[in-house]
Amino acid sequence: MNYEPLTINIDMNLVIVESPTKAKTISKFLSKDFVVKSSFGHLRDLPQKEMGIDIEHDFTPHYVVPRKNQKIVTDLKKSAAKAKYIYFASDEDREGEAISWHLTQILKPKAGQARRIAFHEITKNAILSALENPRDIDINMVDAQQARRVLDRLVGYELSPFLWRKVAKGLSAGRVQSVAVRLIVEREREIQKFVPEEYWNIEGDFQKESGKENFSAKLNKINDKVLDKFAIKTKDESDKILKDLDGRIYKVVNVEEKETKRTAPPPFITSTLQQDANRRLGFSAKQTMLIAQQLYEGVELGNEGSIGLITYMRTDSVNLAEKFLAEARDFLKKSFGEKYLAPGVRRFTTKSKLAQEAHEAIRPTDPSRDPESVRPYLDDHQYKLYNLIWRRAMASQMAEAALLGTAVDIEAEKSSAKNQYSFRANGLTIKFDGFLKVYGTSQETILPVFKLEELLKLLKLNPAEHFTEPPARYSDASLVKSLEEYGIGRPSTYAPTISTIIERGYVERIEARRLKPTEIAFMVNDLLVAHFPQIVDYKFTANMESDLDEIAEGKKKWVPIIKEFYMPFKENLDQKYKEISKKELTEEATKEICEKCGSPMVIKMGRYGKFLACSGFPNCRNIKSLDKSDGGEPETTNEICDKCGAPMVIKSGRFGKFLSCSKYPECKNMKPLVKSTGVACPECGKGEIVERRSKRGRTFYSCNQYPNCKFALWSKPTGEKCPKCGSLVVYGKNDTVACSNKECDYKK
Repeated sequence: MNYEPLTINIDMNLVIVESPTKAKTISKFLSKDFVVKSSFGHLRDLPQKEMGIDIEHDFTPHYVVPRKNQKIVTDLKKSAAKAKYIYFASDEDREGEAISWHLTQILKPKAGQARRIAFHEITKNAILSALENPRDIDINMVDAQQARRVLDRLVGYELSPFLWRKVAKGLSAGRVQSVAVRLIVEREREIQKFVPEEYWNIEGDFQKESGKENFSAKLNKINDKVLDKFAIKTKDESDKILKDLDGRIYKVVNVEEKETKRTAPPPFITSTLQQDANRRLGFSAKQTMLIAQQLYEGVELGNEGSIGLITYMRTDSVNLAEKFLAEARDFLKKSFGEKYLAPGVRRFTTKSKLAQEAHEAIRPTDPSRDPESVRPYLDDHQYKLYNLIWRRAMASQMAEAALLGTAVDIEAEKSSAKNQYSFRANGLTIKFDGFLKVYGTSQETILPVFKLEELLKLLKLNPAEHFTEPPARYSDASLVKSLEEYGIGRPSTYAPTISTIIERGYVERIEARRLKPTEIAFMVNDLLVAHFPQIVDYKFTANMESDLDEIAEGKKKWVPIIKEFYMPFKENLDQKYKEISKKELTEEATKEICEKCGSPMVIKMGRYGKFLACSGFPNCRNIKSLDKSDGGEPETTNEICDKCGAPMVIKSGRFGKFLSCSKYPECKNMKPLVKSTGVACPECGKGEIVERRSKRGRTFYSCNQYPNCKFALWSKPTGEKCPKCGSLVVYGKNDTVACSNKECDYKK
């Protein structure tokens, strides 16, 4: 469609974006002829209390406008009626395209009135350029998003009730979330099966004859044979070597030096940003995306007003705009000198064949706006993430780092018929830091300068016992990496997927923010793997993502793909309702007898784990926790019982885990097991907000100083404060956030 050129001094034009922050930032770039309003995300969706899909008529979705959105719709309709043009300016990905399409269905613009615009950064040039180059809504992208929504609704609404009937009420299943849970469960089983093996190594602390430079070297050869990891298996073998080394003279017999180059990594895409923010900053994937959204939509920079600091953060492209490349190289040259600049412009190619979410990598909108210049206007989390993004993007255009690797062999001179031993020290010296000046510093071992035949003084020999370790539990970073490698999900889905499996009780965060599956996760995963293998199959889920990509590219139609999946899935589901018995699946016999009615007790599986229940239910409703004597192994803690001084242990009951005295039944002290959110209480200022569970099993969040402080929330706080009223911001549905103050309308 050909659009007439944009003119000035026309009737009012309406620009619609998703968030009020984004609207505020954009409005400052436009004249009074433009009114910028927010839709607050999706204004219509599938209904909450019914499937909302007409399966008999090509899976036609039935969309509704929730009551809470009616006021926004009315306001937008009034503005649209006065507008000459309506510019739909939601994000340029499938979700954003769908938001714009839904708005057209609600507002029903006149012929020629609707204009779709898109941009990857919220800056004046980007906005004005977008207004001058409107386009039509890409219906293929809308179909791809709609296909994903319909597919996920079909799986969720069909499979979740099955889990309620066959396992426990309140459970849910999802196409991507179930695969993520499978990854975590399978990793946990690897850890459980792991048998540690003992091995030893011996290190020597040495000193040069000058007495000023000390370093360490590891025993790596005996009689010219290189030692493998398990060469020294026991303490006895280690002690024999130490005895044999007693009284030796140590000298340098070989020095090797090799220069290597290290090239800067490409700028961030969504997955690598989430991984690095998790590793370097300790941010969860959800937290990273929340903060990135703030930086993208705009931050108040004093007299400059609201400025978008980074480009769009849901992307799998490593491309950089030519304008940015020129400005970045100019800034680097002026700041660090010519030698720190890469010889030529570095351009990157996206490895993924399916990269389509956006056209640029995540980068600062203005290279000259370095982190320290904006630090006064950012909170601590915003500064840390912006600093990481700015440095990674700038480093991509910097010179290679030159490193000098050094390996030194030290011989323990033998006498008579004793064995010959050799130690090796490895180190790395930075000859030229290059991009490392901006993006990270290496924690390298720097060795002194050595001469051949140089004698060294042995200060101490250090034998150390080690055990092989199981594979590490997933962190947000490693799980995102695995999902990406398998081709499961897309940039916009990683964070919500992790958040969902935690919120629904399948996974919990433990020490070092690692992800550990709960008891119910094992049962649900095993059930899905055995009876619905397609749902949790890695290749199937990845292939479905490929199909969605081809729908977005106009190569496939969405209805046949949904039909091909749903028909056999539904047939199998109906069969499993008949075949699977809840009792066989969730109950396990025990030798314990119910003290109330004399019936045998059984181990049952509930939403929050295993517990003991009377087999005479419903005539006898006796239940109790599953402790060590019942076959369950309580988890130890560092907490001490405040009644008898014995250690407290973690036990599982019908409503989840709790703290119990290890001397039960002599001491019956029990306490709730609270999970800290790390958010300070805004009311008393002394305590912090922790997760608790009500008598009815509902999760809420309150101050840990209760009853002295009675501050409480029904939703989990994000740690941020509302920019409007200063109250705590809490997480909402569908990865949204809102002010906890009911009288404040802030949300995003």
